[in-house]
Order: sequence, then C-alpha cells, then structure tokens
Amino acid sequence: MHVIGTAGHVDHGKSTLVAALTGIHPDRLKEEQEREMTIDLGFAWMNLPAGDPVGIVDVPGHRDFIENMLAGVGGIDAALFVIAADEGVMPQTREHLAILDLLQVQSGVVALTKIDLTPDADWVDLVEEEVRGALQGSVLENARVVRVSARQRTGLEELRQALAECLEQTQPRPDYGRPRLPIDRVFSIAGFGTVVTGTLMDGTFKTGDEVEVLPSRKRGRIRGLQTHKQKEEAAAPGSRTAVNVSGIDLTEVVRGNVLAHPGKYHPTQRIDLHFRLLKDVAGPLSHNSEVKLFLGASETVGRVRLLGVEQLQPGEQGWLQLELRDPVVAVRGDHYILRRPSPGETLGGGTVIDPGPKYRHKRFDPDILRQLESLRQGSPADVLLQASLALGIAPVAQVVVRSRLEKERAEPAIAELLASGQWVQLESGTAKAGSDLLVAPAGSWDALTMKALQELDAFHKVYPLRSGMPREALKSRLKLLPRIFTAAVRHWVDQNLLVEQGPVLARSSFAVQFTQQQKEKVAALLRRFELSPASPPALKECQLEVGDEVLNALIERGDLVHVGEDVLFRKSDYDRMVQAVIDHLKAHGTLTVAEFRDIFSTTRKYALALLEHLDTKRITVRDGDFRKLPK
Repeated sequence: MHVIGTAGHVDHGKSTLVAALTGIHPDRLKEEQEREMTIDLGFAWMNLPAGDPVGIVDVPGHRDFIENMLAGVGGIDAALFVIAADEGVMPQTREHLAILDLLQVQSGVVALTKIDLTPDADWVDLVEEEVRGALQGSVLENARVVRVSARQRTGLEELRQALAECLEQTQPRPDYGRPRLPIDRVFSIAGFGTVVTGTLMDGTFKTGDEVEVLPSRKRGRIRGLQTHKQKEEAAAPGSRTAVNVSGIDLTEVVRGNVLAHPGKYHPTQRIDLHFRLLKDVAGPLSHNSEVKLFLGASETVGRVRLLGVEQLQPGEQGWLQLELRDPVVAVRGDHYILRRPSPGETLGGGTVIDPGPKYRHKRFDPDILRQLESLRQGSPADVLLQASLALGIAPVAQVVVRSRLEKERAEPAIAELLASGQWVQLESGTAKAGSDLLVAPAGSWDALTMKALQELDAFHKVYPLRSGMPREALKSRLKLLPRIFTAAVRHWVDQNLLVEQGPVLARSSFAVQFTQQQKEKVAALLRRFELSPASPPALKECQLEVGDEVLNALIERGDLVHVGEDVLFRKSDYDRMVQAVIDHLKAHGTLTVAEFRDIFSTTRKYALALLEHLDTKRITVRDGDFRKLPK
C-alpha cells in the first residue's frame, strides 16, 4: 500500500483536485471550507485503475502554513505536485519542490491544473515549458506532466494512470519488525476513545498489541485498526493507519508523538545529521544558530553545533550535531528538514546519521568526522539486515556471505541484530558468522507467523470438530522447506502460539466445541456404550447416530478408542479390559480369544478385534491360538 502527498503553491487547486480524484474533500475544518484554503493536513484515498488502494495526504500551500505541510510529507511514497496553468511556477512551488528534494521523495507526477482558465493551448505549452525548467536537477526532473481541469473533470483518468505507473516503480516499505507511527492527527470517538493517525513505518501493528506513546512512554493497547475507514486486524508498513488506543487519554498524546511497541525506540535530545544548505537561502548557517527541526510528524527547536567548519555557505553540505529542546524519535537514515524560526525560511535538510550520540562531539576532531562518514555509508548491522531481508529465513553464514562483510565486522553486527530484536533466531545455539543456524528478519518472521495463524484459524472455522490441521497441509500453504517449517513450528510451540498433537497443529487457544444438539447426540451414544461396554455399537451405527465429524472428534480427543475396522470402545472400558488382559496373563501365562469372550461376556468379533489391537501395540504377542506377554 502506498501514500501520495500533494505539494504546490497556495490556491493552485490541490484540494479541489483531490476531491475530484477521490470523491472526498480533504478540507475538514470549518475555517478551511469558509476561506477555501487548506490550513491543516487533509486525508483522502482512492483506488488506482488496477484496483490498488492508495492514500492521499493533502497539505497546505500557503507560506503561513508551511510547517503544517512538513508534518504531512515525511511518510509519502510519491508526490502529486500541483501547478496551476493560469499562474505557473510561484514561490511556494519552488519551496515545496526543494522540500521534496531534501526528503528524497523519489517519484511523483506533476498535475498542470486549471487548464480551463487559460487563454489557449499555446499558453499551456509555455507554462509546461517553465515547469520543466523548474524541475531540472530535482527529484521530479523526469516526472510526467498531466494537464487537468478538476472542475470540468478532464485529464483525471490520465492522471490516475500516471500515478499508478509512478507507484509501480516505488519499492514497498520494508518491514523491520519495529513499527512506529509518527502521529499527525489525534481525536476521539464517542464510545471508542482516543484515535491517532499517521503513516505506519518499519513494521506491522496488530489488534491487541501493547503500544506506548513516545516520548512520554504512556502505555496502552490497540483496540482497533482502520485503513481508509476499513477495519483491519493488522496494518502493514506504508499504510495510512488509524489506531484506536485504549488506556491513553486524548490529552496524553499530540501531533508529533510516535506510537510504537514498548522498548523498541528511545527518544533523544541530541542527534547527528548530514545536512545540505539550500543554495537560495538568505545567508550562511553559523555555529550555535537556533533552528526548527521537522522529523516525521514532529517539530521542535534545536541549536546547531557545526562540525568541522564555522559556517556553511548556501549550497554547501556538512555535519551537524543538534541539541534539541524536546525529545524526538529518530532512526538512522530518516530524512528531516531544518527551518529558520524567524523570519521563517526553509534552510535545508538531509539524513539522520546517529539518532542517539552519547556525547557532545569535539567540533574539529578529524576522527569524529571520519566516524560520521563511515556511519553515513551504513553500519555493519544495517548491511547485514538488508542482506537478510533479501534472503528471508536463512542460515547466518548465508546472510553473511551475501552481505560481503568480513567476520570481524559481521560478529558484532549479528549480536546487535539479535539483541535489538531485528533478528529472530529459530534454532538453538550461538549465532556466529559461519553458523548454520536459521535466522529471520523480525518483519518477515512476524508476517510468516501471522499467515500461519490465519491459515490455522481458517481451518478451525471450516473444521471446528477436528483437533487440528495436518502438518503437511500447513507446510504446503506456507510454501516452506522442511527444515525451515520444522524450526518455525518449534518456535511457535515454544511461544505457546500453537500446539502440536501428533501429525496435526492447532492454535493454542482452540478447543473442539460441540453444539447443544451435538452434545445431546453424544450423550445418547455414550449411554449405549455404558449399557454394553464389551459389545458396544458398531462404527457404522455410531456414524449414523452422531455423524462422521462428531465421531472423529470423539476419537481424536480420546473419548472413544478405535481398535478395529468396525469396533470402538469407550476409553474407560478399553483401559479396564486392557488391564484385565495383562492381569490374566500374569496369573495364567496365556489367553485365548474364547477365554476373553467368556470373561467379558462379549462376542468373538469384539474379542478378536481387541486382542489383535493389543498385538499391534506390543502389549501382547500371539503364539498360535494363544496370547502371551512379550518377553
């Protein structure tokens, strides 16, 4: 699932275009509707031509609300860059383009709107030429330009197709098994409580998960999930997600907070950054300058510590360490924006290099600068994790070979991935660089676990009277190699997610439950067994009385014991007869079919069936017409 963000100058028709595409007007505030101007973030969704759902974040274009815009574009996969044909490129057009460039939004489509308000086609040609010039050297340099009129509904299908083609080239968000939701909206619903929304990153949320709000660490539990107003049991990375959280009051969470699994992230007030100063800013960036940091959906003030230089000139790049007023949640590789607080101006942006440095760096220490450059290229753990994501569940040694890391660099990275929970070890032992032990990226493992549990739930729903799903059937559904399947099952059993009963697997919470009508039939059948314990109803009679599924359930759960082709005994009667046979053989040495028949006042059919059954179980051995105890 993907998310598109709008961008462009105020009054160029972003919200009107979104409404025309989706049927949902993103301006939800009364003031926005009265002023016909987007002030805060708006949200909508639609299906692309092939039926794929896509979320849309509509952002303000007015310069006074540029900081609201920044809260919405951090989690988008592509931009819908809107330029009005009757005005062309304007100041916020260029500022929004610079922001998309800094955030490295790698794909997008340009919508040349309001073509119905232009003098003629030649004018539109001139504006498109101007637009192409403005896009030169930016991330949208090769973006497709589509001419549209939202009011006349022309060009909309072409625009949808262009967006679909654009998103086809976009990689799905990775699942690292450590979900985080930068919160961009908070509200409450009567009868449900607190709801937060955002674009989910780095993992999957499931109904029932324990979560915490960062930086306050206030804990709650996921009561419900929605994507595009559709209820979901799980939300995937990259999806616009609404989370109904129990245990957290509306007053305890604000925009910019992050929702995550407990203990997975640690807020920080110091952060190392690689930074690019825009070439058209008003002046250089100096050491100790006050700036605003926009990261995810958060906004906070910080003070710049320039590393290696006293000033950065417009267009230059460098290293910063920010000391922040408020804690933020960041991950290495996250993109961010810096703005000057007053007068308001977008300065530049870049990527997070170290989200939690322990110390204030010496500003001109060459070793520090070398370490930052090394981190920028990627830590060994990052490299190993990327190799693991490509392979899925695999032996440690195979992952290390794919990563091309030397043993000395791989060993600590292995330990880091396991300690942080980004790797799941499926077999016992010590994971080393040359180890054959199976490991899985946490996200891949969570997805496999969810699929396995869904398959078992579906089986239990279709066959509620069977004790479980055959192992081989589940292995086939999951498309796993035998070794991986065996390791996975062992891990699920250890986690008490499922139980193994011989050749079948079941959810640990599952139990065979008879309906009231079935219970009455079972009780009637067992009364017949009680009245004639050694000559009970035959198999076919039982099938006619309670049905195949109920009878199989009684056998599987041990109420009845199937000892021959057409012979069943009640478990208590079976145990009593087996013990009687053993006692007789200990006292007399031998037992015949006729003697068994007379002892239990039964027929040869039942006597022979039980004794042959005891032979197969090696409780007795046959010697001609006699049974004896095995030596």
